[in-house]
Amino acid sequence: MVEPQVLVVEEPFHGARLDKFLAEHVEDYTRSSLKNMIENEQVLCNEKLVTKAGTVVKKGDVISIVLSPRVTNEQAIPEDIPLNVVYEDNDVAVINKPQGMTVHPAVGNWTGTLVNALLFKYKTMSDTNGNIRPGIVHRLDKDTSGLMVVAKNNKAHVALAEQIANKTCHREYIALVEGNVKQETGDIVQPIARDKKDRLRMAVDPNGKYAKTHFEVLEHFDTAYTLVKWVLSTGRTHQIRVHAKWLGHPIVGDPVYGFHKQKFALNGQLLHAVRLEFVHPTTGKKMQFEAPLPPYFVNVLDKLRKQFSKR
Repeated sequence: MVEPQVLVVEEPFHGARLDKFLAEHVEDYTRSSLKNMIENEQVLCNEKLVTKAGTVVKKGDVISIVLSPRVTNEQAIPEDIPLNVVYEDNDVAVINKPQGMTVHPAVGNWTGTLVNALLFKYKTMSDTNGNIRPGIVHRLDKDTSGLMVVAKNNKAHVALAEQIANKTCHREYIALVEGNVKQETGDIVQPIARDKKDRLRMAVDPNGKYAKTHFEVLEHFDTAYTLVKWVLSTGRTHQIRVHAKWLGHPIVGDPVYGFHKQKFALNGQLLHAVRLEFVHPTTGKKMQFEAPLPPYFVNVLDKLRKQFSKR
């Protein structure tokens, strides 16, 4: 049985059409395909069947949609790849993903991913997201390191996805950004969409999907760099990286959104998912995990502290 994806309507989408709301929140499906799912009785609003794409949603509405499988002949294959497992039980596993590892297979990159490693280690995972994304509830960019929770069964997957939708799953990141962030704390609420000039990039776009990121300055390195904590309220593609650029302080080492000239020899952005909190889908216990900054990140910070302490 395919478990539904659960979404909660937020203030910016109060009064929106149902198909538009779904198109903004369900990745990898077109608005027309989502409209077909509505008409095929695959969508509930507050546990009541909805069959009209133009139905108006309200803040606080709980939308459940059983997604039709994406047509694909591809299937992820198990691979013996070492994983840094922070925690595991019969329902979930928490992984400290290294920089350079892609989360799931995609065109041109079918091996060496986290999914390939998970299938080898655990044999079976949740299949809510199809053949090439088993177990994946949320994602990290290839060159972003840190904590991820994965689901070993569909019941756990739905429960975790609902927590992310309801913002009860706490995800905290640390990044080193360019320049001096003068505002010590704040919220960035800027919609994100595909860059119209480059479809491989994302950009702040008034017609994009609602995105909110909280930030807090942790440490200044004169006016050259700032260490910043980031907390996600939404989970758009490249969200922190795009919002950091919008703020005028792109992440150090970011090959897509960062400065062209980089002082440090890095293999990607200095962005690390340092803290993860969620409620266990079976026990109801609050789970809290932390992952220390990777050595290459610490080395850069050590160099900066030595450099600017002498001034």
